[in-house]
Amino acid sequence: MQEIPGDLKFLKSHEWARREDDGNVRVGISEYAQGALGDLVYCELPAVGDELKANHTCAVVESVKAASDIYSPLSGTVVAVNEALTDNPEKINEDAYGEGWIYLVEPTDLDELNELLDPDDYQELLDSQA
Repeated sequence: MQEIPGDLKFLKSHEWARREDDGNVRVGISEYAQGALGDLVYCELPAVGDELKANHTCAVVESVKAASDIYSPLSGTVVAVNEALTDNPEKINEDAYGEGWIYLVEPTDLDELNELLDPDDYQELLDSQA
């Protein structure tokens, strides 16, 4: 069983959110999601300045198996993207919870984080899908 960092919150669609010290929220896809997708070959990032809505598509990752939409865990403005993924989308496969982050958002409503799954609830979701 994979280790799920305790400081993350999750959407049921396997995106994670981590609140940073500056109040912004870093977003990526879970270890489970990258494993299910397989080797990633392309990542379409949102643009800095994009306005995101919670639970709406904001990015796309493509693997040798399929393309998958990435949904935003919360509403806000994109303040940074992980440009390294443009040339090296496999960083998501290698380090989903670290170097494989996708974008950083300045949230408009931090209370939306409370609506996401905590690590224990996310593990239960994974167990139910096994």
